[in-house]
Amino acid sequence: MPNKALRILIADAQHFHRMKIERLFNQLDYFRVAPVQDLAELLVLVEYGCEPFDLVVINASLAAGVINLPGLFLDNPQVRHAFVYDGEQAGLLATTGCTAEKVQVTHEPLPDSLTIGQLMARVDPCAQEPFQYRQQLTG
Repeated sequence: MPNKALRILIADAQHFHRMKIERLFNQLDYFRVAPVQDLAELLVLVEYGCEPFDLVVINASLAAGVINLPGLFLDNPQVRHAFVYDGEQAGLLATTGCTAEKVQVTHEPLPDSLTIGQLMARVDPCAQEPFQYRQQLTG
């Protein structure tokens, strides 16, 4: 059963991308999702939020050349997990190993339902069993 109290922040300049990703979370029964369209909005919410975000999903191109996203999220107590997609566009290397526990960088242009499901299995261990069951049914 998913933890419905998890706070998720989606950052992408494209409205369509934000809505598509939000729907993927909604399909997995996560509804505390806040979409933002630029880096400034994200930074304000992360810096001045009263409670940490459990997951930040961000398009790497929002911060290209402005800020090091893995560095921003790695030691930030206001972000428990971060998923940076389209990392190749911003010149970021895909992450593996212990860094990927908190910050994951992928070269995928946009996360799909499988990617979001696998991500939430790490972020919300209570929801892992239903995801594995759904994956067996569809895969």
